[in-house]
Amino acid sequence: MDSKTEKSQKIEKLKQDKNSVILAHYYVPAEVQAVADYVGDSYYLAEVAARVEQQTICFCGVRFMGESAKLLSPNKRVLLPAKDADCPMAHMAAVERIQEVRRQYPDVAVVCYVNSDAELKAHSDVCVTSSNAEKIVDALPNRHIYFIPDEHLGRYIAGRLPQKHFIFNDGFCHVHTEITPKELAKARAAHPGALVLAHPECSRQVTGLADYVGSTAGIIAYAAQSKAEEFIVCTETGVFYQLQQENPGKHFYPAMERQICPNMKKITLDQVIRALETGETEVELPADWMERAHAPLRRMLELAGR
Repeated sequence: MDSKTEKSQKIEKLKQDKNSVILAHYYVPAEVQAVADYVGDSYYLAEVAARVEQQTICFCGVRFMGESAKLLSPNKRVLLPAKDADCPMAHMAAVERIQEVRRQYPDVAVVCYVNSDAELKAHSDVCVTSSNAEKIVDALPNRHIYFIPDEHLGRYIAGRLPQKHFIFNDGFCHVHTEITPKELAKARAAHPGALVLAHPECSRQVTGLADYVGSTAGIIAYAAQSKAEEFIVCTETGVFYQLQQENPGKHFYPAMERQICPNMKKITLDQVIRALETGETEVELPADWMERAHAPLRRMLELAGR
């Protein structure tokens, strides 16, 4: 029995003993996805966190994801296997700027991408994910939309909803913005028959060249439904595990050599075991943030479910 199998079996036993459930994002290492009870993108995992019965949630993702799970399940214990796994973009907006925009546009809706910390959520009106942003923003009565923190997703949604007036923030995901039209052209030259699937956190120059633009879950669904056999994928390569699991006869290529989030890759089987055994990586948030940040997340789930 190899060590990976032993660790997986130990995790299974700990889950039973600790009345816990493991949630994992598509970008974490394949062996961590393999031991999870639920694997998905941030929207799906936010829904799951709100409805699971287990009292302990072990969230294999970056910090904002664990915070969101805690906000939606305040009476549950939420553990982060790698507490130092953070998302730089989650902090790329300022409360002072939100307040300034609210003064300039009294009827503005502050729309906060779920890839943000709890403090930013606490100062927002509604949260969105890449899966539901268009639907939710379209449903808002407000014409003025301040979209934080990711500029690229905001601009992509603005292009889909010309009736709204967007104010953009200058946040970004370095994994997606490092994918350039030049790198994509090289990948297309190497795989001329492949379709291009891009995440909307990519620049408009890249999404404009794609055959499909959508969330990680949307990319997986598109690849499964498509009759094509080759795809160039413009998002973090952790998603390749699920793509290959669901499409064993198809081929997937990155748009460039390194499409890796180093924070997502910090999560290991050993850290999952340690988190379940000790509970030392529990997510704790200030009480005032808990109350205020819960509302925009709950509103997201309500509007997305319509």
